Amino acid sequence: MNYFSSVYKADLPSRAKIVYFYLSDRADQEGYCFPAINTIARELSISRSTVKRAIQDLERHGYLEKTQRYRKNGGKSTLLYRVRQGEV
Repeated sequence: MNYFSSVYKADLPSRAKIVYFYLSDRADQEGYCFPAINTIARELSISRSTVKRAIQDLERHGYLEKTQRYRKNGGKSTLLYRVRQGEV
């Protein structure tokens, strides 16, 4: 769990750290997961806006990559997150 050490020491707001740990917990072996913003907010008892700001913080610092997913009909689906564990 050494990759958590860099997150603890990082100059990140606490909102970003808690979202990082949440996404890490739900990620597969390659670091991918796709929970909805509403799900993250509900399970962490924080607002959707706070989740969005946390995701922006994590992207800006290189801890997270996100990709928009689309349905077959072209509509937007959930975001695909790749949690960067031990790579930052």
